[in-house]
Amino acid sequence: MKKKAKKYNDATVVNSKLIRRPIQRWFPLFVLPTFICFIIGFVWPFIQGIYLSFCTFNVPKDAKWVGMDNYVKAFSDASFGHAFWNTAGFAVISILVINLFAFAIAYALTQNMAGANLFRTVFFMPNLIGGVVLGYIWSMIFDAILKKYDTYLTANATYGFWGLVILVAWQQIGYMMIIYIAGLQAVPGDMLEAARIDGANNWQTLTRIIIPNIMSSVTICTFLTLTNSFKMFDQNLALTGGAPSVIMNGAKVNMTELLALNIYSTYNINKNWHGVAQAKAVVFFLLVAVLAIAQLTATRSKEVQQ
Repeated sequence: MKKKAKKYNDATVVNSKLIRRPIQRWFPLFVLPTFICFIIGFVWPFIQGIYLSFCTFNVPKDAKWVGMDNYVKAFSDASFGHAFWNTAGFAVISILVINLFAFAIAYALTQNMAGANLFRTVFFMPNLIGGVVLGYIWSMIFDAILKKYDTYLTANATYGFWGLVILVAWQQIGYMMIIYIAGLQAVPGDMLEAARIDGANNWQTLTRIIIPNIMSSVTICTFLTLTNSFKMFDQNLALTGGAPSVIMNGAKVNMTELLALNIYSTYNINKNWHGVAQAKAVVFFLLVAVLAIAQLTATRSKEVQQ
C-alpha cells in the first residue's frame, strides 16, 4: 500500500523550523544595508539638526554653541507666531473640508452608481500632480477670476488663505476618497442587512452602523490631512509665496505664510538666522508629533473591533 502523503497547510509550512532557522540566522545580513541607510539618511541628520538648533552657523562644521538664544529669537519672532495660528486655522478647515467631501463622494460611489470606476479615477487624478505645478496653475486660475474685480490673489490675505484651502482640498479629496471607499467596502454586509430588517432608515444606518465601522479609515484620513496641512510647503510657496506682507511689531510678516514656509524664509534671511530657522524646525517637529499622537489616540479609541 502506498503511504498517504502528509498534507501541510500554508501556516504549517511557514512556521516550520526548516524555514524559520535560515531566516533567523541570515535576516541581519539583509536588514543591515537598509538599517545603515536609515541611520545615515534620517537618524544622524535628525540628531545633528537638534544640535544645530543650539548653535549659530553658516555651514554645520562652523557651528558655535549659543545655548537657548535661537529658541528665544524664534518665539519672539512675530512672523513665527502668525504662521503658527495661520497653519492651525488652515489645518482645522482643511481637515473638515477634505474629509467631509471625501467621505460624501466615497459613499456616493459605493451605492452602485453607473460609471463609479471612472469617477474614482477622475477624482483621484489631481493627487498625481506635483504641489508646485498645482500652485502655479491655480494662481493663474484665481488671478483670472479676480481680475474681473480689479484685484489679484496675493493682494488680499483672505483670498490667499482660501485659495490655499481650495487648492489642497482639490488635490487631496480624491486620495482620501480611496481610503474611505476601502473602509465602506469592508463594512459587514450582515450588519447592514440586519439594520434594514429592523427598519433602520438611511440616516440611522449611516450614523449607527457605517460610520462606527469605518473609524479606522477616519483615523487614517484625519492623520494624513492633519500632518499634510502642517507640513505643506510647495503649494504655499508656489501659490502665494506668503504674500501679502505687512509690518507687525517692527517685523515683516507674510500674511499667508504657513509654518514650513516660515522656516524656509527664516533660513534665507541671512547666515546669522540659520540657527533660528533650525530651532523653529525642532519646535515644528515637536508640535506636529504631539498633535498627530493626540489625534491618533482620540480617534483609535472610537474604532469598532470587528
